[in-house]
Amino acid sequence: MPSVGDKIKHIAIPATGDQELGSADFAGRNLVLYFYPKDDTPGCTTESQGFRDHIKAFEKANTAVLGVSRDDLKSHAKFRTKYDLPFDLLADTEEQLCQYFDVIKEKNMYGKKYLGIERSTFLIDAQGVLRQEWRKVKVPGHVEEVLAAAQAL
Repeated sequence: MPSVGDKIKHIAIPATGDQELGSADFAGRNLVLYFYPKDDTPGCTTESQGFRDHIKAFEKANTAVLGVSRDDLKSHAKFRTKYDLPFDLLADTEEQLCQYFDVIKEKNMYGKKYLGIERSTFLIDAQGVLRQEWRKVKVPGHVEEVLAAAQAL
């Protein structure tokens, strides 16, 4: 698991748009990787729409945005189209990025324990160095906080 200040390892993951993407594909630009539990669920939709609604400000700050979940490409394509998301979603079905960033955590829903993605966001600078991380993210106000951090780089 990388710590703030560490150079990020390039891990290419299948992405919407029939391509594989990883951090090295964004060299020279800042990159926001936001991990979310599941496509088309209320919190994940709200978070994704927040990044969508602020994408021009992220672009002005030389920052790309990628969403990551364990959903497959078919699910991602539907989600991306349904909410007009202007950035790619990575289908981490084999949990390579999830394991690398240590976002798979034990969760509890209605007394049943399971492993799932803990909503987390990582800001990587133009040189591929992890500059900030947010774990156990609460959606309200989060995108604005990430944007402010990207603008400060």
